[in-house]
Parts: sequence; structure tokens; C-alpha cells
Amino acid sequence: ICTAAKVCVHFTVSEQHHDLFIKKQTAVLKKIEATAGCKYQIDYSFQNQSTDTIVVNNKNQVLRNKNGQLLFRPGGHGTLIENLNNLDADIVFIKNIDNVVTNHFEAEMIRYKKILGGKLIQLQQQIHTYLRQLHQSANSIEITPLAAFIQKELNVCLIENFDTLAREYQIEYLIEKLDRPLRVCGMVKNENEPGGGPFWVKHKNGQQSLQIVERAQVDIKIYHQKKLFDAATHFNPVDIACSLKDHRGNKYDLKKYIDKSTYFVTSKSKSGKKNKTLEHPGLWNGGMAFWNTVFVEVPLHTFNPVKIANDLLKKAHQKIKR
Repeated sequence: ICTAAKVCVHFTVSEQHHDLFIKKQTAVLKKIEATAGCKYQIDYSFQNQSTDTIVVNNKNQVLRNKNGQLLFRPGGHGTLIENLNNLDADIVFIKNIDNVVTNHFEAEMIRYKKILGGKLIQLQQQIHTYLRQLHQSANSIEITPLAAFIQKELNVCLIENFDTLAREYQIEYLIEKLDRPLRVCGMVKNENEPGGGPFWVKHKNGQQSLQIVERAQVDIKIYHQKKLFDAATHFNPVDIACSLKDHRGNKYDLKKYIDKSTYFVTSKSKSGKKNKTLEHPGLWNGGMAFWNTVFVEVPLHTFNPVKIANDLLKKAHQKIKR
């Protein structure tokens, strides 16, 4: 989030590490502001402990800590939809903090952030224009170009009998499809990094939609499902531009657009013992399942994750000698 004179940055961190982040911020902020030529407004939030989920063993028996209290674990990054929902912003850029680049990639990173943001604003303005027309002069609006925009630009599959619906029901249907949060997601070429990617998903009602699907959501024991997932051409680097307000300037309640059926069970360990815990629908898959979604290919060099220390030895993380 930024203005001409101020850049707003929000970090969601573990509460136990908050003081360390503040200490580091204090040490480097003035230098960064002098280099960038602008002021930074930095704030923090923590994952809400009420979203923690209970831990069980491999026999699905609940586990307790040494004090006899039930054992809980954080419920996955999908719980952070609440943190995003609490931000008072129109447009937000989301990026994983482990995606670290050296300064020689800075110009390209900025360029593609602008591309994602520009595409988002272009679509947002068109959506808002259509919504105003649908609410103010629905009787005169042409249905065909509006339906074409929803299908071509937003990748929304209209119901099969849309053309046979009465006009008033077509209008109602189009408003429902347009009036929701919007995201433009950068996608890189797949190089077998762990994670997920962009897929068409068929829902229980037969409708299809664009989704980001994590490997943990796929039953790889089913041959054709594993084959489809492994054949993915692109990968999700978590590089997302989000529009969070409607055509009237009101914030969406993001919790209304979660597919709660997309939770999954993960294997963890505690004190050397394996256990299981339930994770809420992921922030960029189930947590944003009912957003309008657009995918844009971005260069692979804009994605340089650091999952383990050895990743820092990769070429992309080496400082260029001048």
C-alpha cells in the first residue's frame, strides 16, 4: 500500500518474535527511508490464537501437554484471512517473506509489481463501472458484452442456461458474479518447487473456476489426479495484488468468500512424536476460493525463495561484483 510520500507495509509475524522485528526495524529504517526517498509506515499483526486447531496422534486421540492441557497448533496460513480482513485498504500486495532477492533484481521486481497492480486497477475500474450501471440503469445495459467480459477477462464460467434466463435473473446473476473481491496472481514457470499452482477446479455443483491448488489438496494416490498435478506448467510464487473494496468504497467481508470445505490434515511432529493437525483453507487457495481471479505470467527470476540455508547458495542470491 503506498502514496506519493508514504509506503505502508504490514507484516504478520509470530508474537514471540515481535520484539526482534521491532529491534531490526529501528536499526535499519532511517537508512532505507533515505535510500528510497520516502517514509514508511510499518505495522504488525499476529495470527489469532482462536484459530488454532487441536492436535491428535495417528490414532486420532487428542494430545495434551505436560500440564495435562489439550495441545493446539496454529491453523495454517489460511487463518490469516482475518488479518487481511482487518486492514483498511483498497489495494494490497501480498508476498511471502521468504522470497528474497538481491538488489540487482530490484528494477525487474518493481516493474512486474506495477504490471500486476496495473492489471488489477484496470479490471477493478471496469467491474465498478459495470456494477454502477447494473444498479442504476439495468434496463438499458447490454447483457452480451458484459457477459463476455466476465467470461473472457475474469475467467468466470456462466451457468449453462444463462441465455434462457429472464433478464431480471440475468442481471441478478451478473451482479453476484462481479460484486466480490478481486485478485491478480503472478505465476512463474514450474521448476518443481514444493507448493501449488494454477488449475481449473470443478466444484460439486458442476461449475468450474480458477483456483490455486496446493499439493496437499490433491489425492496423489489417484493416478490421473497426480498426473494432472505433475504436468502443471506454472507455479504459485505467492505474488498477489488484491482489491478489497466494492464499487461504493465499502470493504468486503473476506470471510464470506472462503471455501470452508477445502481444509486439510497435515502431519507434524512434537517432541519427536508424529501427530496430525487440521489446517484451515489456505489463504490463497481455499481462503480466497470465491474471489474473482486472474493469473498473469511473471519471470522466474522474480521468485527466489529461501526455505533452507542452502538456498542462499543459489545463483539468484549471489551479489553481483561490479
